[in-house]
Formats: sequence, C-alpha cells, structure tokens
Amino acid sequence: MNTQLPTLRQLRFLVTLADEGNFSRAAEACHVTQPTLSAAIKELEATLGVTLVERGARGTTLTPAGEAAVARAWNTLAEAEDLVQAARAAGEPLSGPFRLGVIPTIAPFLLPRLLPVVSKAHSRLQLYLREDLTERLLDGLRARNLDAALIALPYDAPGIESVAVGADEFLFAAAPDHPLAKRDRITASDLNDEKLLMLEDGHCLRDHALAVCSAASSRSDFAATSLHTLAQMVKSGLGATLLPRLAVEGGVTDGLELVVRPFTPAVIGREIGMAWRKGSAREAEARLIAESLKGLV
Repeated sequence: MNTQLPTLRQLRFLVTLADEGNFSRAAEACHVTQPTLSAAIKELEATLGVTLVERGARGTTLTPAGEAAVARAWNTLAEAEDLVQAARAAGEPLSGPFRLGVIPTIAPFLLPRLLPVVSKAHSRLQLYLREDLTERLLDGLRARNLDAALIALPYDAPGIESVAVGADEFLFAAAPDHPLAKRDRITASDLNDEKLLMLEDGHCLRDHALAVCSAASSRSDFAATSLHTLAQMVKSGLGATLLPRLAVEGGVTDGLELVVRPFTPAVIGREIGMAWRKGSAREAEARLIAESLKGLV
C-alpha cells in the first residue's frame, strides 16, 4: 500500500485552524509560525487531493470537504491520544496526568478525603480536576477532554459507563424554630406538604431531592446555586431542605446552628459513582480510583 497518508501534525493544524478560523491565531495556538502552518495545510490538501480551506481577507472558511476532514481528523487525533494513554497505563497504571471531573455537590466534601489517599497510593499520578454540572462533565468524557468523572447515580447517558462507589443518604435540615425540627422522629411522608428549598435546575441533586417528595407543593420559589448557599438560606428562615450526609459531614452546616436529623427509616438520596467513556483506554485506572473511594463515602 503506497498511498501517502496525512501526518498527525497536519491533522492537528487543521483542527486548530477550524477552531480558530484564522491562520495567525491557529499558528499561535500550535506554537508555530504562520508560514509553517499554512504550508502544512497546503501539503495536507495536496495529499488528499481536495481543497479544505477557503482563504479570505476576513479569515478562513472550511469547504464541505474540509468540514468532513475536520470531523475525521478530530476522531483520529483522539484515537491516537487513547493509544498513548493505553500504552502508558499498561506500563505503569495511574502515573502521569489524569483528568477527573467532579460535580459541585460532591467536590468540596469528597475530594479532601480522596486526594490524600490517591496521592499516597499513586505518587506519580498528576490529578487534574474540573468541577462542573453532570451533563457538561459527560460531554467532556465523550469529547475525551476528561478521563473520568465523579457523578451522582443513577444517571442514564449513552456512551457512558459507571461503577458505584457508595451511597449518600439525605438528612433533613431546618432552623431550630421550624415545626419539623421539634419532632423526635421525621419520616419522608412528613415532607409531602412542606415547601423545601432546592438547588437550581441543572443540579442532579435537585432531581434526587424532588424524587423524595411525593407532593408537587413540596418545593419553594427559592433556589440556591450551591449547598453552602442552600444552608445559609435555611439559616435565614426561608425554609427547610434536604442535605446529603456527605456534605453535612464535610462541614456545610458548621457554625449555622441548624437542626440536622436523619429520616426514619433512612432515605438514600443518591449513589456516588465513577463514570468514563465507553471503550476508554483509562477505564482500568478509573476503576482503581473508584476502589480508593470505597469506604470514604
């Protein structure tokens, strides 16, 4: 087979040019000179026998062939990166960079427990963390911008696999003068007519909390952006809420003088799980980190 093939360098230049829309910015992003990048694109066009980029005074535009080439180039580069990561993982698991996403309702409370354990067990691991909402973390997994993500389960997502690492129960939290705070025993049914404070839409914890409440009236007009804000709203007397035990044990209510009680019987709000892209070369390493988490949740 004597067919001349594009180089990974040429494909990376093409993808970057598509992202930047300008030869000068693309060259800067690739840390090369503009003539070097322009020559590489022309060489790629000659190799493929088609025009990929229309050059104009206001920038560049991809031709239909260019758009198709960029889509395939992106996949080829991602597969090449997977090859490198798989080879490194086979030689020495959990060494080098590992990009871990974490949802905001887990990150501040679980990472302080996890990081020392992982650092001690895998001293050559370079852990890069990204905190974001579940859907964006899953997009990052699919785009290969993340190697794994700590999310709340269940969460049905095409192309994503996961393993549970532990259960996190809901606790009732209210100001001391709240009627339910005066009871010795609180059940989930006590919330049916209660207007609870919730997180904003987009937080999976909000959906888990609503699933506990059977009545449509059991939510407030107020919504918080974080669990810390939610706890402060409860302190201000705006209403009661449900908090994950993980967050309470992590100090989210410290110093607020709130009444925090478990339900009878216990209400499991969510499972915490490690997720990765199906077929990822980092699956084995994601599972190793997940094993480190068991017992910490």
